[in-house]
Parts: sequence; structure tokens; C-alpha cells
Amino acid sequence: LLALTAFICIETIMECSPCEGLYFFEFVSCSALVVTGALLLLFSLNLHTRIPQINWNLTDLVNTGLSTFFFFIASVVLAALNHKTGAEIAAVVFGFLAMAVYAVNTFLAIQKWQLSSRQQSSRQSSDYIRARTESREVVHRPEIQRLDA
Repeated sequence: LLALTAFICIETIMECSPCEGLYFFEFVSCSALVVTGALLLLFSLNLHTRIPQINWNLTDLVNTGLSTFFFFIASVVLAALNHKTGAEIAAVVFGFLAMAVYAVNTFLAIQKWQLSSRQQSSRQSSDYIRARTESREVVHRPEIQRLDA
């Protein structure tokens, strides 16, 4: 919602003389809105369970991490190059708020990713131990015992 609000604020600006900062902020807010919206739709409809080949925890972590980074850069650039109009100031404020929310979500995604990678490694090690134990079990077959004698 904050990315949408920042995007709406930046779209209401009619004039700009150095427009690069404004265009970059517009690109970042629109991209974050589209990608996060698509992931939100996938997660809320449980469509991500139909594609188990993708590590969704890592995908969410990369999305939130990049959004945090680019919102920070875009907000700083827009803050430095703005003309102090109400829409530009509002866009900068909502850009920094969106960056803060994405940063919190990045922290939570890191914790979730670490937890899932720990669970996956423990599952792999337990599968390895089970397979190793099963391979050591000796089946007593009479034909093998006769060859030993």
C-alpha cells in the first residue's frame, strides 16, 4: 500500500526540470508494486504450492531485499533533487516508509529462510543416516554363508 501511495504521489507531479530522479522513483515504486503484488497473489491463492521447484522463501527474501535497497536509493535521490512541492515531499515520505516496511519484511524473510534451510539440511542428514543404516543391515542368506565356509 505504501508503494502504491508513493507511486500515486509521484504520478501527480506535472512539471520537473531534472526528471531523472522522478523517473527512477517512479520505476522503483511501480516495479516493487507489481512484483510484490504478484507474489502476494501467488501466496494468498496458494498457487506457489503448485511449483515446488522454486524456493519461495528465497524468492520473497530477494524481492524484499532489492525493494528495500532500491526504495532507499530512489527516496534519497528524489529527496536531493525535488522542488519541494507537496507531491514530491509526500512521495519521498512514502518512499522512506515503504523502504522501512520492506526492511522489516526482509528481516522476517531472512529468519524464515534460515529456518527452512535448517529444516531442509536436518531432513537431508536424517535421510542420509537412514539410508546408511539400511545399507549396513545384514540380510542372512544361506547361499552367502555356504560360500564363506
